[in-house]
Amino acid sequence: MTSTQPPRRRILGFSTKMYFSHARTKSYLSSILPHLTAEQNAQSVSSLDLFIIPDFLSLPSAVSQTRGSPLLVGAQDCHWDDTGAFTGEISPAVLAEVGVRIVELGHAERRRLFGETDESTARKAAAAARNGLIPLVCVGEVSRGSVDEAAREVAGQVEVVMRAVPRDKEVVLAYEPVWAIGAAEPAAADHVVGVATRLRALSCVADRRGPVRIVYGGSAGPGTFAKLKDGLDGLFLGRFAHDPEQFWKTIQEVATA
Repeated sequence: MTSTQPPRRRILGFSTKMYFSHARTKSYLSSILPHLTAEQNAQSVSSLDLFIIPDFLSLPSAVSQTRGSPLLVGAQDCHWDDTGAFTGEISPAVLAEVGVRIVELGHAERRRLFGETDESTARKAAAAARNGLIPLVCVGEVSRGSVDEAAREVAGQVEVVMRAVPRDKEVVLAYEPVWAIGAAEPAAADHVVGVATRLRALSCVADRRGPVRIVYGGSAGPGTFAKLKDGLDGLFLGRFAHDPEQFWKTIQEVATA
């Protein structure tokens, strides 16, 4: 079947995890926003979707600080219900209310440390989409192996999510081989592109009406995207992007690759 998805825009961003204080998040945004709003950078910036995913306590001020800029603000998780007796959880409805646009879900750390599963991640992705948020779903194989082995393992993760999210809603898949997270070097380009190509061919992806973009995470840095541009739609950066100047440099690389 021919895909009915619209053309895909490149997308690029990162999560601060629990590395940033509230003050550092504000300082970081003060450093990066002049690059993103400068008139001479308008053309390259306008070709991308850019995001930052700070800690929960920093979300309202980050939304306020980035208002009128091209930088979208995301959250690091959400619950699968909008309201209820879920002490300590984060409502996707409230995230949407305060101006959040993207929600990161199913990261390998949350799966490993907090027992999250494909099924719970899919329920959260459905809740995010229901509230007009873009689910940024992290997927990836645990052990290093061949492209075919990796694609089979990741396909199962993707299929569960796609069954839960309505076909007309947008999904971003962050392909992060677990074995490559925090490694000195990213996974080989032919491995990443090979897995992404197989994921796009899945009927649950190819037959959707809503856009499905695939980004690479896992030790991504300078020069990474140039090797992946024919198969990937962007990057989900790690600690490398915690330096605003390096983040800006990578934005320029992705825009011009």
